[in-house]
Amino acid sequence: MKILRTNLTIKDVQPRLKALVDHLFKTVPAGVGCKGFVKVDNQQFDAVMTDGVKWCVDHGYGWKEDIQKCESKGKIDWADPSKVSDKARKRGIDQLGTLGSGNHYLEIQVVKQENIHDPVLAKKFGITEDGQIVVMIHCGSRGFGHQLATDYLRTFEVAMRKYNIKVPDKELSCAPFHSNEGQDYYKAMACAANMAFANRQVILHRVREAFSHIFQRTPEEMEMHLIYDVAHNVAKVEEHRIDGKKKQLVVHRKGSTRAFPPGHPELIPLYQETGQPVILGGSMETGSALLVGTQKAMDETFGSTAHGSGRTMSRTAAKKMILLM
Repeated sequence: MKILRTNLTIKDVQPRLKALVDHLFKTVPAGVGCKGFVKVDNQQFDAVMTDGVKWCVDHGYGWKEDIQKCESKGKIDWADPSKVSDKARKRGIDQLGTLGSGNHYLEIQVVKQENIHDPVLAKKFGITEDGQIVVMIHCGSRGFGHQLATDYLRTFEVAMRKYNIKVPDKELSCAPFHSNEGQDYYKAMACAANMAFANRQVILHRVREAFSHIFQRTPEEMEMHLIYDVAHNVAKVEEHRIDGKKKQLVVHRKGSTRAFPPGHPELIPLYQETGQPVILGGSMETGSALLVGTQKAMDETFGSTAHGSGRTMSRTAAKKMILLM
């Protein structure tokens, strides 16, 4: 998830909204199998997998300040492209700057004054007035990460026999964290996370270009500053307190997002006092929220919270209901 603010209001944007949305549709490819405008070779893709947002900024797709406003500064250090299959590489190499399909979205949003519950905190994030325009991006590493997961599920099926591990569903296939198989996947998964950081960054760049094209002002003049970028499908080794003792744990956030409190050492100085910005994506009906990490989250849920609105029913149940109508 990624969210950036602007100094525009709904009054500024409404008259040109159709032109803006049309331009975004043209410049940010969406849908299954779509390809991005950023063309990289295998060596450059290695750099994307290891450097994430930094690679984008170094190549003109962003501002230096963007790096600081990403989880882990937009780069997971232990990524190792040698742990990525050729098939996964081929699926990901031409998808930089693409939105994909499913529940991924690029949304122009409007701040409602009645929904600002802490004006002082909101102001520190750059949210200052009723009707202010922000942009939220929800997408990941596209088919690249999916292929990596598929590859390692097969690897783990073999590994489980080796380590005498049994699970009720093959989708839960696993390996001991410190095993060769476990570490290979951990390093490959970091490559997918870095590609996802880079993908959202390229889309952010396209959003700034689109606003600039439509409103004939620079992104700097429109104060199109990133508030935060955070993953919600990643595993990391983190330090947490268990039974009063600090321990190193593998925290796997799937369908959840990080919510670190004020003072956490991983947060940049800007957010040391406030706590980490937390992006909670809404449905098409309910709107989204910008929250903040708290010590309670750290104590009760390993510094985690929901990453978005849930479902009232499964996809299968929804399809059946519609077919019966």
